[in-house]
Amino acid sequence: MDLLKIEALTNSFNGIIHTIKGKEEVVEVWFARELQTILGYARWENFLIAISRAVESCKTLGINVDDHFREVTKMVELGSGAKREITDIMLTRYACYLIAQNGDPKKEEIAFAQGYFAVQTRKAELIAEYIQQISRLETRERLRISEKQLSQSIYQRGVDDKGFGRIRSKGDTALFGGYTTEDMKNRLGIKSTRPLADFLPTLTIAAKNLATEMTNYNVGQKDLFGEESITQEHIQNNKSVRIMLGQRGIEPENLPAAEDIKKVERRVEKNEKQIEKSTSKLPK
Repeated sequence: MDLLKIEALTNSFNGIIHTIKGKEEVVEVWFARELQTILGYARWENFLIAISRAVESCKTLGINVDDHFREVTKMVELGSGAKREITDIMLTRYACYLIAQNGDPKKEEIAFAQGYFAVQTRKAELIAEYIQQISRLETRERLRISEKQLSQSIYQRGVDDKGFGRIRSKGDTALFGGYTTEDMKNRLGIKSTRPLADFLPTLTIAAKNLATEMTNYNVGQKDLFGEESITQEHIQNNKSVRIMLGQRGIEPENLPAAEDIKKVERRVEKNEKQIEKSTSKLPK
């Protein structure tokens, strides 16, 4: 997501902030029906599902739901000029963050909202940085899942854990233009005991995941059996992904290392714990 898009979305979200006066402070709040539109939900019923999940998350964390979610009624004007009463939900910043966490991850607006409500200052640069961190964590998790799926499926096809390690290593060699996994660790200054993917940029992690997903698919479609045939499949898929990257002028072996993903995880987790504490509660 580019900075211009983030700035435009920031302005849209800022435009639906409301304030209510508490005993000691002014509290920023959002209304669910306005948030629904900006988050790209066409139907209120579908958005209520995300809200319900957010409420359950709040309960699971042992946080008082009434501090962050409050049902209200509003009068709205119909096309005929008549008015009718509708139900809405008043939300704190933390409530909005939980809704984004439980929304449709395929929606670009949801990804933005996670960053927007996670950072207290609404500077586009800080929101962009948070979105990039979350994207890298999610991409790394997808690679973990696809590699686990491949390991499990090929075990049923005559390949043990050591064989899976060899298959994955040869896939890396194909993706990185002849550099082995250990070669890449040396190039990027990574300890031999740490996974290479924990220090790769999001683009390279996504490339590894695409090749692995292709192998997962074709192992089943082609009914491949044994280490040799699955290795050749995985090598070819990594070569194909490398060719695609090369057509866009990208050489994955020459991309710089990214920050240790464990540090990113700890920073994001710490920030998430602070969101509720730093959010003003709804007045009683």
